[in-house]
Amino acid sequence: MKLIENKNILLGVCGGIAAYKSVELLRLLKRHGANVKVFMTENSEAFVGRLTFEALSGQPVCSSLFEKVGSRSEHIGHIDWAEKADALVIAPATANIIGKIANGIADDALSTLVLAVTSPVIICPSMNTNMYRNRALQRNLDRLRQDGLFVIEPESGELACGTSGPGRLPEPEYILDRLLFRLSPKDLKDKNILVTAGPTQEYIDPVRFLSNPSSGKMGYSIARAAEKRGGRVVLVTGPTSLSDPLNATVIRVGSAEDMAIAVFEHMEHADIIIKAAAVSDYRPVDPCQQKIKKEKDEIVLSLQKNQDILEELGRRKENRLLVGFAAETENLEKNSVDKLVRKNLDIIVGNLVGRPSSGFGSDSNKVTFFYKDGTTESFPEMGKDEVADILLDRIVTMVRYRLSDN
Repeated sequence: MKLIENKNILLGVCGGIAAYKSVELLRLLKRHGANVKVFMTENSEAFVGRLTFEALSGQPVCSSLFEKVGSRSEHIGHIDWAEKADALVIAPATANIIGKIANGIADDALSTLVLAVTSPVIICPSMNTNMYRNRALQRNLDRLRQDGLFVIEPESGELACGTSGPGRLPEPEYILDRLLFRLSPKDLKDKNILVTAGPTQEYIDPVRFLSNPSSGKMGYSIARAAEKRGGRVVLVTGPTSLSDPLNATVIRVGSAEDMAIAVFEHMEHADIIIKAAAVSDYRPVDPCQQKIKKEKDEIVLSLQKNQDILEELGRRKENRLLVGFAAETENLEKNSVDKLVRKNLDIIVGNLVGRPSSGFGSDSNKVTFFYKDGTTESFPEMGKDEVADILLDRIVTMVRYRLSDN
């Protein structure tokens, strides 16, 4: 979320029942460090009071064309903010404001602001289903897209007016995600990126399996970050409780063998492979077809080694960039560098597991990057989303360096 930290984000609020979601969107933006200025239409104040937005944003709401900025009477409010905006999000956007923007009408603070803004503009339509499907409305949305505005499609479902269908404002988290997409550099555009995530499960009998505590959060963070930067993402994931990353091809697998099959099938089209999954090293030699009954004090479980997917990728990688992960309990540098060399990796991301705020299941991680050229880069504890973006920064640099060499 560093992408919006200290950025000036303008939030336009129109007169619709979904205006209450704008309050939560404002809270999310502020939580991630953005400076937010709210512009309300006159009708929106019938749904949410301006005092709510002022209290949460720490800024006076602008709803008048002639609002002055402090003592600087020579500057009109909407123009002053338009000049320093990093993005404008209109949520909810009614049919009225969409029609005004599409046709260049500027008769209030918000519609005038849109014409003055030079930063990205994100439109979030929300209205009655029949209004949304109206040809005039769809024509106006098409015009906005042609003019370079970013339109977030509404969700379908039951609406406050009693109808059911498209027209519902997406959840604030989704709108924030698409804002980040719009602001992200597209430095992975046209790149095919294969990511693995999560644990694998090796069944002992129909109700028990060998696995590990991997939550999949690191791999999913990488997949989301790569999509925002324009990459075509394939995510091969073991069992997790996480939602699918937007616009990614998600392939769900169970065992290490299943993951190997999926990875080798899709690696041929990949430019970059990032293997963040925690794959089981061993599987039972002879899994029981029926549940093992608790009849003995001890049992002996015979295991056989699974194929090393990362090592095989290293053999086959050719001109692909290959990244691995090393979750260690000791000797981080020695074990990570050994794995980097043995498996022919370009980068390995090493971390020590077993800490409450780092490793399996945590939202944060403390990692060290080990590079093929022998250099290392250590980072303080940070969120896994931030780790993902830094890793992709380094990958982009390496890709550019290779291209310049060629």
